[in-house]
Amino acid sequence: MVTTGFSGKIQILPGDVISRIAAGEVIERPAAVVKELIENSLDAGSRTITVDVKDGGLGMIRVTDDGEGMTRTDAPQAFGRHATSKLRSDRDLWSIRTMGFRGEALPSIASVSKVQLVTATKGDAIGTELQLAGGQLQQVLDAPPVVGTRIEVTELFYNQPARKKFLKSMPTESSHITHVVQQAALAWPSVHFKLTSNAQEVLNYPAVSTAEDRIGQIYRQMFLDRAVAVQGEQPGAAISGMIIDANHAKASRTPQELFVNRRPVRNAAILHAVAEGYGSFLAKGHQPQFVLFLEIDSDSVDVNVHPAKREIRFAANEAIHQLVRRAVRQALGRRESVVQVPQDSVSEGGAVLPASVSSWTQTPPVFGGPVVLPAGSDRPAGEARQAEQLAFVSEAAESYVRVPSSEVVALGQLNRTYLVVQIGGALTIIDQHTVHERVLFERLYRAWQARGMAAQPLLIPESVELTAPQAALLQRYQGDLEKLGLGLEPFGTATVLVRSVPLGIGKVDAGGFLQDLLDDLSQWDRASSLEDRVRPVLASLACHGAVRAGRVMELPEIKHLAADWLAEGKIQTCPHGRRTAYHLGIEELEKIFGRVGW
Repeated sequence: MVTTGFSGKIQILPGDVISRIAAGEVIERPAAVVKELIENSLDAGSRTITVDVKDGGLGMIRVTDDGEGMTRTDAPQAFGRHATSKLRSDRDLWSIRTMGFRGEALPSIASVSKVQLVTATKGDAIGTELQLAGGQLQQVLDAPPVVGTRIEVTELFYNQPARKKFLKSMPTESSHITHVVQQAALAWPSVHFKLTSNAQEVLNYPAVSTAEDRIGQIYRQMFLDRAVAVQGEQPGAAISGMIIDANHAKASRTPQELFVNRRPVRNAAILHAVAEGYGSFLAKGHQPQFVLFLEIDSDSVDVNVHPAKREIRFAANEAIHQLVRRAVRQALGRRESVVQVPQDSVSEGGAVLPASVSSWTQTPPVFGGPVVLPAGSDRPAGEARQAEQLAFVSEAAESYVRVPSSEVVALGQLNRTYLVVQIGGALTIIDQHTVHERVLFERLYRAWQARGMAAQPLLIPESVELTAPQAALLQRYQGDLEKLGLGLEPFGTATVLVRSVPLGIGKVDAGGFLQDLLDDLSQWDRASSLEDRVRPVLASLACHGAVRAGRVMELPEIKHLAADWLAEGKIQTCPHGRRTAYHLGIEELEKIFGRVGW
């Protein structure tokens, strides 16, 4: 054997460096600590799990459970690398039924923080307390024999300042922790979850009997009202959960929650299957929103793909794709085919309308002040009072010049959705909702540019129940929203009062608007400019303030709306990109009827 007089290039890393590398794979941020500790609590059979954090988890993370606990012998062993009670051989890797299994979580957490563990089992006369720093055991002490485990993590990343530098703001880190707790609660409805942040209760989800009840706790009744149930199965796999009806889909991807054997994961094949299930039901630019639970034979799925267990692989990927796509399509198909038609919702021409539309025609909503028609225009007898009730396009001070009324001739309404008008020499069919939305948006945008966003107080403030994180998000941006004419006031931990809206938009559906507003606010930190922040909010305001499809409109207000749209420049899309109008010029009409081109 030939020896050399110098050491080689290959070195064995020290144990503490190895631990920190492992920690970098598993513990990316405070929320990852919470996730790993909750998974351990679930594997211990806990029925109540309480999470307390300070300063977005950087100050302190404490997870307390009432699970089976650990003995004094097992507790120190749990902080050794690859120490686990959940695997006995490599064969177990192909049939994993527990949330944790690698034996990496506790040593990884301990290597980058200071940890105190207090635990006891049912038969212990004295509990155990461990204190660790940087992965090294400092003390073993006696503790009260309270069955369960409490782990407190402080000074996270104190020995890795570079890691702390890449963390986001405390509110952002707190929101990640909230999401982790919500995901655990969705997967385990029979467990009571609580979360406090800086001693303030953020979440409290008592145990419930069904996944639907838990979804209602987290996303509130509004989600359930807009959702349809998904059910499907095949040998070795079953899918269940809820998806948002395509008619209520939005551009937001929240929520898009997928659980495989109760594990929150990401999987491109299933996301693609959901999108394919929606198919043509989903409008362009809108996203599927869902909470889905896939149960599959444990030997048919590989959860050992990602260090943080976020990604998985299926043995029969195509079969799972077909199962999900088929279940989603069937759920949406059932919703489309079931239409409740009350007797009074049939119009004179026989067209069927939803009940809500029919009730609008009986008691039309008030959209603003009286209609002000251009001089010389005709108002049919008996329509003055109704026109005032249905007014929605007037405002106190107009910043553009009114187009002469002779350019617009109102001809009628088609299917209570499309307005037929003559503008100049062209026949124009306009979508009453998207056109009104564009008009309102342009006015709101001009007012914002002029810093003149006036608010109109609501006679009776509307209360909207949100999740606690949603209410906190609105409170965070309350000052910015007030500058847009929105008066939103927190009322308790999960309720918001809508006290005012911008002048000129009329009545809005407060609940639906706030849900869209929350989607806009969630993107504010990523917006590159103030205008990028404001435009989506104004677009949501305009959308919710605009007249809806299904509302009867009379000739005077049809003319008024068309004139307003013409004055705004006949913009061909609404702020969200949908078409506003279709034009048939006189030349095209003459070709259609054979007057030219022979």
